[in-house]
Amino acid sequence: QVQLVESGGGLVQAGGSLRLSCAASGSIFRINAMGWYRQAPGKQRELVASMSSVSSTIYADSVKGRFIISRDNAKNTVYLQMNSLKPEDTAVYYCNAAGVLTTTFNAFNIWGQGTLVTVSS
Repeated sequence: QVQLVESGGGLVQAGGSLRLSCAASGSIFRINAMGWYRQAPGKQRELVASMSSVSSTIYADSVKGRFIISRDNAKNTVYLQMNSLKPEDTAVYYCNAAGVLTTTFNAFNIWGQGTLVTVSS
């Protein structure tokens, strides 16, 4: 009933920038929080950044000062601007959204399909 479509991953050299986008669509009454997680090979999925419906943000310590999360609530879209990228940022980045459905007013919590970010040294 709710889908997330991610875009913007790719290959970039260390020090470069990328911008990820994630658009939610479907039977959405309200999105409470949208965020980005990442999973590097052999590691657990970890939070990168998250933003609530009132624009409060959480960042992983490893990306503070380099990454910026933003939302366009009218478009149900979240962005992740990634600057000063490092090889250790290489991972599959997943979008996550949590909210309420229009049809049943039940809560939802869904994941995107993931987009690969590769940072070369």
